[in-house]
Amino acid sequence: MSNTLLAPAFFLAVVVILLVCRLVGWALRALGQPPVVGEMVAGVVLGPSVLGLLAPGVEAALFPEELRPVLYVVGQIGLVVFMFQTGYEFRADRVRQVARPAALISTAGVVVPLLLGAALTWFAHGRVDLFPDGVSLVVSMLFVGVTLAITAFPMLARIITERGLTETRFGAVALACGALDDAVAWVLLAGVLSIAAGSAGPVALTAGGTALLVLMLVVAVRSSDRARSLAARLPAEHLMLVLVIVLFLAAWYTDVIGLYAVFGAFSLGVVFPRSDQVDRVVARIAPVGAVFLPLFFTYSGLNTDFGLLVDPALLLFAVAAVATAIAGKLGACWAAARIAGEPQGVALRVGTLMNARGLMQLIAINVGLAAGIVTPALFSVLVLVAIVTTMMATPVLALWDRLDRRVATRAKAKAHA
Repeated sequence: MSNTLLAPAFFLAVVVILLVCRLVGWALRALGQPPVVGEMVAGVVLGPSVLGLLAPGVEAALFPEELRPVLYVVGQIGLVVFMFQTGYEFRADRVRQVARPAALISTAGVVVPLLLGAALTWFAHGRVDLFPDGVSLVVSMLFVGVTLAITAFPMLARIITERGLTETRFGAVALACGALDDAVAWVLLAGVLSIAAGSAGPVALTAGGTALLVLMLVVAVRSSDRARSLAARLPAEHLMLVLVIVLFLAAWYTDVIGLYAVFGAFSLGVVFPRSDQVDRVVARIAPVGAVFLPLFFTYSGLNTDFGLLVDPALLLFAVAAVATAIAGKLGACWAAARIAGEPQGVALRVGTLMNARGLMQLIAINVGLAAGIVTPALFSVLVLVAIVTTMMATPVLALWDRLDRRVATRAKAKAHA
């Protein structure tokens, strides 16, 4: 397809993606699901699992092979903007307030699903046709384990903000746990990809690059007052240009060192100077994420084929992966929160939110697909895990709320008896 034909194909694809995302999101909102769940499901609907199954000619016409790299790159822009906003909304002081329980919970939320995912992969290796040739068992075990250890921190933060729970103990603990969990998981993912490369060079590049990134972040934090003063003197249009340039540089740098663009965007958001003018500029770039992020979900959906799971062995592995993910994340985080002394209600809610993988797992498995360490079948299984665990979050939180109200009602009735 020539460039002159690719441009109109891209514009039409964007129109279809945005409309389908809005329709699916509207339908799922009635079930209490957040918008990100609608976009995840819409991406799958537009891929071979639904549209490709019902009308393969339409899918091929809307999303030709030549268009898919364009969707990926433009989707990355939306992803980087979204992750920067997530980091900008994050407040490090909330982590310090609950550092002790958050450290224990996030450690359990990484280690337990990592070990369970690795064990499941070891058991399935050679029994289920899931893993690519030429990729070592160790790499496959670690990759599946790390993807099960990831938490949907952006969605977690959005649910807490929308419900007005930011200042509550539960909200503070969950935010801190999600941030720590994802930071560790991304570093582990970079290590897995370095091992898959079979060379010490990528490992050294990631380790050295990460150390330099941490140093730059520390310098940025210590210079925040000066940066805030400089930002206040810049006109809004100049400040936006500076923000975009620095954001894309951060995304480029972390991509080059193997931590991937999302990590640089989130890190920059955390340390970026905050002021009323910066708040307004950040709000102005928000529509970029809203428009382009659905393209990333669609790109993921085009690589997802749930039709592969009709194989009984693959379906059994998929069910086992979902069960392992829930037990390893929700169960481990709940238990760790109880050990840390958190009340039952806080522990259950933290575990429920930490169990959602959402967008972050989709990012990780797309990285694995690009690196050649994920097959289409394994990709589809892990997308299923992401969707199921993410869709669980809202109804399960509502269940805990109903149970609490029921207990409170019974206690009140007993007191009046």
